Amino acid sequence: MSEFLAELIGTMILIIFGGGVVGGVVLKNSKAEGAGWVVITIGWGLAVAMGVYAVGSFTGAHINPAVTLGFAAVGEFPWSKVPVYITAQMIGAFIGAVIVFLNYLPHWRDTEDQGAKLAVFSTDPAVRSPFSNLVSEMIGTFVLLMGLMFIGANEFTEGLNPLIVGLLIVAIGMSLGGATGYAINPARDLGPRIAHALLPIPKKGSSDWGYAWIPVVGPILGGIYGAVFYRAMFLAEFTGLFWALSVFVAIILIGAAFSELKKEHTVAEQVEEKIS
Repeated sequence: MSEFLAELIGTMILIIFGGGVVGGVVLKNSKAEGAGWVVITIGWGLAVAMGVYAVGSFTGAHINPAVTLGFAAVGEFPWSKVPVYITAQMIGAFIGAVIVFLNYLPHWRDTEDQGAKLAVFSTDPAVRSPFSNLVSEMIGTFVLLMGLMFIGANEFTEGLNPLIVGLLIVAIGMSLGGATGYAINPARDLGPRIAHALLPIPKKGSSDWGYAWIPVVGPILGGIYGAVFYRAMFLAEFTGLFWALSVFVAIILIGAAFSELKKEHTVAEQVEEKIS
């Protein structure tokens, strides 16, 4: 199997199981309707594990542009292969989303909530605040890359690694995912979002392109910084990229914090004006 085909199939499997579990939980008249966030996070964890089991022996199963770019940034993956991997991941995610659409054909008509339909394909924030949403996606993917580096530094029984990676995804989802739905993967969000825009889903509504940049940019920044941070802290590789990203990330974090504090201050002033 070629590396292109392997990444395509691995990402397709990821979306079939991951998007599929969301569809089961949020679409009307599904037997899993209302099963909740815990089921979704476990489903996504198993989705990643199955994708890694499927193609890990061929490519290492990146199935995520943020992982590919993070590994490339620290010299663990050749830059020459990055375009091939990311292209395959995007196509695989799109195909996986189409398969999920076909699996739930009658349920799109029965589901009136346009947001629920979009949620099967892509993420959206619990509280829409772009700066803070960006930070959440950065943190989630930072932890993902750090976790992958931790796992790679330890020896497990042969065949157990994919399950450990799956548990990492479950942990991220349960601990950090409530803010934005934890895309932590540009292909996972953008490929299915494109599918949502193109597929003939009854009364589907907007694909929310105004938000679409956040689950792309956030994971890329967080993923690269996670890999670079690990190499700096654990292997003493304090490169120029590490220092530049550290300053850039610090600016984003501080900016997001001040933005939210400013909103809180504005709300408090409005409340005082109404009282007075």
